[in-house]
Amino acid sequence: MVALSGSVALLGDTLHNVADALTAVPLLIAFALARRPATTRFTYGFGRAEDLAGLAVLAMIMLSCALAAWASIDRLVHPEQVDRLGVVAAAAVVGFVGNEIVARYRIRVGHQIGSAALVADGLHARTDGFTSLAVLLGAAGAAAGWRWADPVVGLAITVAILGVLRSAARVVGARLMDAVDPDTVAEATDTLLHTAGVEAVRELRLRWIGHTLRAEADITVDADLTLTEAHDVAHAAEAHLLRHIRRLSAATIHTSPARHHPAVTTG
Repeated sequence: MVALSGSVALLGDTLHNVADALTAVPLLIAFALARRPATTRFTYGFGRAEDLAGLAVLAMIMLSCALAAWASIDRLVHPEQVDRLGVVAAAAVVGFVGNEIVARYRIRVGHQIGSAALVADGLHARTDGFTSLAVLLGAAGAAAGWRWADPVVGLAITVAILGVLRSAARVVGARLMDAVDPDTVAEATDTLLHTAGVEAVRELRLRWIGHTLRAEADITVDADLTLTEAHDVAHAAEAHLLRHIRRLSAATIHTSPARHHPAVTTG
């Protein structure tokens, strides 16, 4: 349809939609790798492949942005007539509907498996659906005789892609830096403090590996406990975390005798 109409706004939207479809490829590869068991080299498994897939997604969005910008600027410098405006308008509507279907599917599956990356990708697709509707403005402008309307809308779509790129980069960057929701940390701390035998939480760290969480905690227990009793408290704390913290797959608990170290968080 782009070849028939000559619309760069439609071209920009098409490039963006193609890039969105391609983002599913690295995610699928990452999910397949994540199922592989841990090895003596990759002792945490392969869940981090999902973060690498996020970088591939960013690269594809950047490429579509560059191509759309180049095509729009070239059309502003060398204006051409946009034909088959009905085809352009129809393609814009189809793009919106298609993106919304994809968005709903990705968001639903992302919630089911606990993948923030997949949910974000679904929201990205939903945003793209509305940029598809922006192509209608270009078609309307062209119908009114404004030859500059189509490339200007193409540039507007490029700006929209840049906005999505910025948001996606923040999400991927935060995940690569092991960022977690502070509310989750607070909930995990509270969970530990409500475990029988835990007097304080000296340190708690959470990190995402793919779309599951791992925890490392240092808890304070009574100094008079035997080794077996301290182990039982640690085991209870681990079980408590796994039961109450969503998407937590493993927890490593270290016990410290009371009064031997300064506590960070007290109960």
